[in-house]
Amino acid sequence: MSEAKVAAVTAKVGSRPGRCGPSTEGREPIGQAQPLLAVENLTKHFPLKGGLLNRTTAVVQAVDGVSFTVQTGETLGIVGESGCGKSTIARLLMHLIPADSGKIVFDGLSVGASDGLSLRELHRQMQMVFQDSYASLNPRLPVAMSIAFGPFVHGLAKPAALRRAMQLLEAVGLDPLLFANRYPHELSGGQRQRINVARALALEPRVVILDEAVSALDKSVEAQVLNLLVDLKAQFDLTYVFISHDLNVVRYISDRVMVMYLGKVVEIGPVDRLYRRPQHPYTQALLSAMPSMDPKRRTREAPLAGDPPNPISPPSGCRFRTRCPFAEGVCEAVSPVLRVPPGEELCLVACHMRVPGSGHSRAAKE
Repeated sequence: MSEAKVAAVTAKVGSRPGRCGPSTEGREPIGQAQPLLAVENLTKHFPLKGGLLNRTTAVVQAVDGVSFTVQTGETLGIVGESGCGKSTIARLLMHLIPADSGKIVFDGLSVGASDGLSLRELHRQMQMVFQDSYASLNPRLPVAMSIAFGPFVHGLAKPAALRRAMQLLEAVGLDPLLFANRYPHELSGGQRQRINVARALALEPRVVILDEAVSALDKSVEAQVLNLLVDLKAQFDLTYVFISHDLNVVRYISDRVMVMYLGKVVEIGPVDRLYRRPQHPYTQALLSAMPSMDPKRRTREAPLAGDPPNPISPPSGCRFRTRCPFAEGVCEAVSPVLRVPPGEELCLVACHMRVPGSGHSRAAKE
């Protein structure tokens, strides 16, 4: 897009009421030795209140002791059934809701600590795209102003913020001359989600969290947005945390996959290895439930029976044991932890069957 066109659109959008701020501060150099994002024992329980005095009567164990890392430049996919804690993790990472315990480390700096990374700086380096593309946008702002708002409140002058918005509109495949002054209700779902992606990139983040960002789109539009995300990742040197129910989408876009069940991580591994040789019975059941185009591979029986247990009172030991066909006494008595299974150096699995000498009949002998 020519400089003249950018200037013309910027002048038109910039004529709307607004304020200007000081120039943005330079960002500190980022190291490459440690993981870009590390989560340690993250926990979030939601209290349920009731009774005459509105006291806490129970807690929903949405996320319970979750730990994982995200390397610079990779895409970590997070999958699991509804209610397993995927979206809660995304909101905890962004500090949209406070964690009960645990630590989030961004590039070696503890988030929120007195000697660590402030929330303001975290939000400059990590942004999020939500599932509901319409609710994510201000209906009273034209899309260019929505994109420019983040850089503006972080100190970038209004004309420079609008120029960045024009460039990002073009980067996500929308002509600034046609879309800069439109409002969210004038756009399709796919166009709105492209705007949300542009808005997430406006602060030049290093990590983008995508929480079911393509699940509400038609399949043809979904494919276009997925290809756009792949291109933007290379163009802007991004790191993704990609949350989805669609296992085919996760396989397409992810480098590693983390499988969650009832607030716990049950398996983490490279996408190709995990889809070829899943180690945890729950991962095996998820993958067997994927629809197939092969008429000879029709699913005749449900891979799992029953619904997930109530997160208010989850089962003791392994939380999957009430639906697992291989459950034994040790599964009820001892909660499994993530370990490297024998012969699989790049993955972690929380299952007694994969721990030699655990006491499970299917485990290898020590």
